[in-house]
Amino acid sequence: MPRKRPFPYETRHDVPLFLAPMAGVSESPFRRLCRQWGADVVVTEFLSAEGIRRENAATVDKLRFTADERTIGVQIFGAEPAAMGEAAAMVTDLFQPDFIDINFGCPVKKVVKRNGGSGCLKDLGLVADVIRAVVRSTNLPVTCKIRSGWSEEMRDPVTIGLRCQDAGVRAIALHPRTRAQMYSGAARWDEIGAVAEALEIPVIGNGDIKTPEDAYRMWKATGCAGVMIARGSFGQPWVFKQARALIAGEPMPAAPDVAERFAVALDHARMVQSYELDPVGAALEFRKHLGWYVRGLPHSAELRMRLHQVRDFSEVEAIFGEYLVAHGAAAATPRAAESVGPDSALGREVVSA
Repeated sequence: MPRKRPFPYETRHDVPLFLAPMAGVSESPFRRLCRQWGADVVVTEFLSAEGIRRENAATVDKLRFTADERTIGVQIFGAEPAAMGEAAAMVTDLFQPDFIDINFGCPVKKVVKRNGGSGCLKDLGLVADVIRAVVRSTNLPVTCKIRSGWSEEMRDPVTIGLRCQDAGVRAIALHPRTRAQMYSGAARWDEIGAVAEALEIPVIGNGDIKTPEDAYRMWKATGCAGVMIARGSFGQPWVFKQARALIAGEPMPAAPDVAERFAVALDHARMVQSYELDPVGAALEFRKHLGWYVRGLPHSAELRMRLHQVRDFSEVEAIFGEYLVAHGAAAATPRAAESVGPDSALGREVVSA
């Protein structure tokens, strides 16, 4: 096994937990919230190199971040090495994140049709050229996020990882599905283990992390250097605190009860309200988060219907208050919030899975 290099940026813990880059979700307020709940590293939404180069207002606006978001990476995508290098230089000069991340994983059609995201994986020579152009254009560490290949026939995450390492990336995140799979089937965690064993740089595991137990199980099963959580953070930013406890060998803290969950959602809403310039548009966009926060609660369908009609953040607190009066006593904390640890029955199941 090759000698392992350390992460090229501050991580706080030996096994860092990452908030994944997600369009429309990994915005500054949510990144700040996840940092408060224990995420070691956050990454921006993936941003177009062309949009950055052309100083597109909407794109540049998404590059804003605050000091309490660090450690933070800016993720860019594109298939033109020169454009990617220019975008990386602009991000470095104007925003000074802690690292630049290259998106070779996005499977969305509008991205891959121009060979961006996972479309680059059809040509590993292009992948290497993009990485080298970005590395030459910044003094910041360069990392990347990949899938296991473009298609099942081209599935070879170890070779992809080695090419990325040779081209100069200093950490790599793997979502072990092909682009053709999109989000179907199961993520093949064994591929994360194979890449982690083959590479000298840190390998971050990603894919099918829905609970803190999943994060713990991935780490134990693959030997990955860090765990990246995506959809598992939706409506439960405390997943980072819970996963951290399991990895540290400590009992998992209970999830917030209903009133506490609503308080977290309102805190998130206030962050969004102070960050966004368009209050109505921000409230409409925040509806998806509200739906995630109330998922699994008694009478959640009715509650979600009301929340998906809000046009002003002031409405949210009133709706939550009415729900607590009507259902608060009956709204039991989900079983997943029970305290568990590596030595509990659940913990033993996680280790052996």
